[in-house]
Amino acid sequence: MNGYAFDKSECMKETFQVISPVDGSVYVERQLASGKEIEEALAAAEQAQKSWKATSIAERASICQKAVEYFLENTGAIAEELSWQMGRPIRYTPFEISRGFQERARYMIDIAEDALADVRPEAQAGFRRFIRREPLGTVLVLAPWNYPYLTSVNVVIPAIMAGNTVLLKHAQQTPLCAERYAAAFEAAGLPEGVFQYLHLSHEQVAKVISDSRIAHVAFTGSVEGGRAIQQAASRRFIAAGLELGGKDPAYVRPDANLEYSIENLVDGAFFNSGQSCCGIERIYVHEQLFDSFVEGFVELTKKYVLGNPLLPETTLGPMVRTSAAQFAREQIREAVSKGAKTLIGPNLFSANREGTPYMAPQVLIDVDHSMQAMTEESFAPVVGIMPVRDDAEAIRLMNDSRYGLTASIWSDDVEAAIRIGEQIETGTCYLNRCDYLDPALAWTGVKDSGRGCTLSALGYEALTRPKSYHLALLNPPEGGK
Repeated sequence: MNGYAFDKSECMKETFQVISPVDGSVYVERQLASGKEIEEALAAAEQAQKSWKATSIAERASICQKAVEYFLENTGAIAEELSWQMGRPIRYTPFEISRGFQERARYMIDIAEDALADVRPEAQAGFRRFIRREPLGTVLVLAPWNYPYLTSVNVVIPAIMAGNTVLLKHAQQTPLCAERYAAAFEAAGLPEGVFQYLHLSHEQVAKVISDSRIAHVAFTGSVEGGRAIQQAASRRFIAAGLELGGKDPAYVRPDANLEYSIENLVDGAFFNSGQSCCGIERIYVHEQLFDSFVEGFVELTKKYVLGNPLLPETTLGPMVRTSAAQFAREQIREAVSKGAKTLIGPNLFSANREGTPYMAPQVLIDVDHSMQAMTEESFAPVVGIMPVRDDAEAIRLMNDSRYGLTASIWSDDVEAAIRIGEQIETGTCYLNRCDYLDPALAWTGVKDSGRGCTLSALGYEALTRPKSYHLALLNPPEGGK
């Protein structure tokens, strides 16, 4: 399809509302883009890319750095917006900008010149040969609500740095995040059309993907969403980067630092109310440490403060919506019906309420892989803990999953961690840390956790195409270079 096909009925804009998990109020109301607006955005992106790809990397870097500065200067307001939209406690939301967003954006800006440099094979007399990394064109970025800035920055900044134009569509729960990007790039002086955002329905997204002016799709979301993206792109020869679900495991070996492991795994399981693609959802503990680990884990979990995320004392906010909390509660009930034991009394958290997004954290033991809580993504503040006899059993259980995003090992033995890591089916293997993305390392998944790669120098490969130059020199310079 050469152009976005829309009918006159699409000019009648549909309105959508953001229901805040904080209090159930309508926080934001926006309109979906009309067909005409989508066509105009695609045309503008295509036109802008022709001149943008001719700009120097230094010029692109200067503008992107200014955009980052905008975010830093407005961190307070952005954080409050984010807490209202998706419920993360205000004591934590600023760090999505001031730490993770800034770190990833600046790293990808800093490495761009080297990552995008021509590849030159060994010199051959009478020829000049090199591979140039050409921008793809227009990149469609589909970003989720749970970490709306951290997930989108992985692609938005490097796509623009590589000479592409970007269309950003955020989840309807966090539309203000897309608008903040637009304000940042406008303040930075980015040429018109290089970055744009659109509020779109699922049906509109599918139609945009089918348009010949979209050269690449980067999606972060559910496995079901990934299948829909792949289906929409199936009639075209374009790549879709898919960061999908996770059921990320941790393995605590007998030589682990117990106190350190407990502290970090509690945080890894419950930060952001467990709504993290790479959050810890299942833990395997060597039987020698199991009882002590569980005791310490439960005691630390009880110290969370569940409540209004706009209050500074709150450390655990509501889940994004009531249906998400209900899904997790059903997982817990199913596990208990099969013999699991809950270790956290919900009454310990006065804000916990059935029929609301306010859900107390839960720790399960006596669990096994017949239970959904140990096999299917929870995306909630719930974690199951199992004892294991040895490394072999831990590896088997960690691999017994259709997901493979990250896995963490807790041990004093680095070589053992590497040996175990080589046997785990996962995109990232951690030792003594979890739930963190290092921008210098490739972010990728296996199995139903998706495909493709963002961050690191490798992240630029998905946003460019190689173009070879094989030039015969009829009058070669002295030395034949």
